[in-house]
Amino acid sequence: MIQPVSLPLGGGCLCGGVRFEVTEAPLSASYCHCTRCQRRTGTAASANVRIAPGSLRVVAGEELVGIYEPPDGYGKAFCSACGSALWSVDPEAGRAAGVRFSAFDDDPGVRPSFRTFTAYAAAWEPIPDDGLPRYPDRKPPDA
Repeated sequence: MIQPVSLPLGGGCLCGGVRFEVTEAPLSASYCHCTRCQRRTGTAASANVRIAPGSLRVVAGEELVGIYEPPDGYGKAFCSACGSALWSVDPEAGRAAGVRFSAFDDDPGVRPSFRTFTAYAAAWEPIPDDGLPRYPDRKPPDA
């Protein structure tokens, strides 16, 4: 479900060093339960907002943005000063693909509509029975 939002959507890190804007309405949102997201966030799942390609613009602190690039997945952008998780980077396109919900200043107007990598869900926090579709691995393109 996507609600109307006032654009651009602003956001940033905990220390305020990194500031960004998303210039187009979000496309979708989801929860990822993969082990990488668990370790990156310290939580059982990462809540992500999928954005239109090219719609994220860093307006301050670009020099503080670090990117961890795993060999087999999306890069993880973070603030090198405070450690805040910011967005994921599509390895093929080399640009932001999904912003962490917590990085937005205000409600981005979209709600998670599915859960991915549920086969790797943390045993210590059961997935809530919220009725969202669940995918053991990546969501299939036709789903």
